[in-house]
Amino acid sequence: MFSDLAVPKADPILGLTQLFAADSSPEKVDLGIGVYKDEAGEVPVLATVKAAERWLTETQMSKRYFSSAGNDAFNSATRSLLFGAQSDAFTRSRTVQAPGGTGALRLGMDFLRVARPGGRVFIPTPTWTNHGHLLAAAGCEVVNYPYYDVATGKLRFDAMMEALQDLAAKDVLLLHGCCHNPSGADLDADGWRAITDTLGRSGALPFVDLAYLGFAEGLEEDTYGIRLLARRLPEVVIASSYSKNFALYRDRVGALTIVGANAADSDRAYEHLMPLARALWSMPPDHGAAVVAHVLGDALLAADWRQELAEMRTRINMIRALLVKHLGGAARDYAFLSRQRGMFALLGLSPEAVRTLREEHHVHMTGTSRANVAGLNIANVERVARAIASVSDL
Repeated sequence: MFSDLAVPKADPILGLTQLFAADSSPEKVDLGIGVYKDEAGEVPVLATVKAAERWLTETQMSKRYFSSAGNDAFNSATRSLLFGAQSDAFTRSRTVQAPGGTGALRLGMDFLRVARPGGRVFIPTPTWTNHGHLLAAAGCEVVNYPYYDVATGKLRFDAMMEALQDLAAKDVLLLHGCCHNPSGADLDADGWRAITDTLGRSGALPFVDLAYLGFAEGLEEDTYGIRLLARRLPEVVIASSYSKNFALYRDRVGALTIVGANAADSDRAYEHLMPLARALWSMPPDHGAAVVAHVLGDALLAADWRQELAEMRTRINMIRALLVKHLGGAARDYAFLSRQRGMFALLGLSPEAVRTLREEHHVHMTGTSRANVAGLNIANVERVARAIASVSDL
C-alpha cells in the first residue's frame, strides 16, 4: 500500500533548513525560519519563562488532565491581554487553548463549517502559506483578495476594498492582526475602520490571525484592530499565539477566542468548540500555557516580560533601519522595509537572485524572497545588504 503512494511535494521551509545545514560556510545566515534571534544569533529562552518554569517545578503537584478547553488561568489571561479585563469584549468572549497558533486556526476553521455552513473564506494575497493548507484540510471554500504589491512595497488597499465588496453574510474575512506574514505591511487605523465598516454592512465574520502580538508597535497598539472589531461588530474570532512574544516555539502555546454578541451566544459557541477540540487533540499541552498564565498573573513577572518583549521589538526595528541604510546603493529603493513591522519582509527578488544569494553569498531565504530580518545582527547586516544589492537586478 505505502509503495503506491506518490512522492509528496517537499515543504519549502523544511527544504530550506536542510540546505542551510548543508552549507559549510562560517558566514552563512539563515533568514528563512520564522524565529526571533538575538544579537548572538541564538533563539533565546526568556528570563521570565525560566522564572516561571522554576516556579512550576517547585509548586506543580499534579499532571492530571484538564478539559479540552485547556488551562483556565491561561484562557482568562489571554482574553485580558487581547481586550483588557474590564472591557465589554472580555465579558462577551470565551477562549479555548490550542496547540500553537496553527492549532487555533484549524479549530476556528472547523468551527466555521458549523457556525457558517456554505460560507466562503476570503484570505489575503499574499498570506502565510499554511493558511491555504489549513483551509483545504477543513474543507473551506477560499476566495483570494489582493493585499500587498511586492514590486512597490505597498498595500493594495483600494483593490482590497473593492474585492471585499463581494463579502456576503455567511462569509468569513481572514485578517492579520499585525506584522503581516510574509510582507510586514500592516493596516493603519483608517484601514481597520474601513474594513470594520465593510464587515458591518455585509454581515461577514472577521477571523483574525494574531501571531505576533507586541512585535509591531506594542501590546496595546497591536490590539487596536481586534478591539475595534469587537466594539463595533457582534461577532469576532481570533487565533493568537505565544510562540513569538514568549519565544515558546516548540511548546505550542496558542488560543482561539470567540466574541459573541453577548455572553450567552459565546457560551453556546464555546459548547460547539468543545467536541471539535476533543476530536482534534483531546487536550492541549499544558506546560507552555502554565508558563504564560503564571507570568501574566504575576505583576512583577508581567512587567519584566513586557520589557523583554519591548527589547525584541526594538532590536528588530533597529535591524530594519540598518538594513535600509546599507541598501542605499541598491538598484531599487528599499525604504519600505523601515516602515514595515515584525520579523518578515518580502524583498521582491527573483528566484535566480535568491539562488545566487544562497550559493554565492551563503544568505538563505525562501524562494519568494521572504526574509526573516530577525536573523540579522549588527555584525552581518552590512554584508547581507551588500549581497542583496548585488543581486537586486537579476
